[in-house]
Amino acid sequence: MKDLTEEPKALYQQVKAHILKKIDSGEWLPDTKIPSENQLVKTLNVSRMTVNRAMRELSEDDRLVRIQGVGTYVARPKPIAALYEIRNIDEEIKEWGGIYSCTVILLAQEKVFPELAVAMKMPMGTKVFHSVIVHKSNGKPVMLGDRFVNPLFAPDYLKQDFTKITPSKYLMGIISPTDIEHIIEAGLPDEQTQQLLEITAQDPCLYLHRQTWSGEGVVTHSRMIYPGTTYRISGRFKTVFSYHEPSLGKA
Repeated sequence: MKDLTEEPKALYQQVKAHILKKIDSGEWLPDTKIPSENQLVKTLNVSRMTVNRAMRELSEDDRLVRIQGVGTYVARPKPIAALYEIRNIDEEIKEWGGIYSCTVILLAQEKVFPELAVAMKMPMGTKVFHSVIVHKSNGKPVMLGDRFVNPLFAPDYLKQDFTKITPSKYLMGIISPTDIEHIIEAGLPDEQTQQLLEITAQDPCLYLHRQTWSGEGVVTHSRMIYPGTTYRISGRFKTVFSYHEPSLGKA
């Protein structure tokens, strides 16, 4: 590689060009962890201040994502989590060029607790299925799915291999929901969420609360947690209104 010290006035720009070439060529895919500042200093024969400026500007341009205490990753175009529909996370990840995988943290049968019993309209002591899954793109966590499922609608839920089929895809294959409710809020992650999504306590998250019905029965009560720095949520709808030509009175 050319010695970057030959053009000292443009060093940070050359570092940026080096990083962008790796990204644009596909050598560094979205969500890939790139070399540390120290590694780039040694590889490019420049100062740490120069590398820091280049990485900071690329972060401001949304080409890199820097996570304190974890590392720097290649950013992906911010995907849009659908507000008015249910989409499969594996298909979303494939659309932005990532390789989907997941880790099943919990898949068990539990008794409903008071708040859940009210939300799902289930008697106290009733059994409910519970899954907690970390969804990943190129090995990096991008969404934490915490889902409760009514066994009456999906009796074989616990028998599924959710490393091969996502819960949403499985459930949509056996049930057609008649109603879907989405509630969105922003917040800071708790300790468990930090560990599972590999983020810090200062990283904001988007919380998408979803409940689905089939007729009068509640099928699922879920919470999807997205790192706020890498996701946005959007919806589009049509308005209905009447248009009347203005009436012209007599002069």
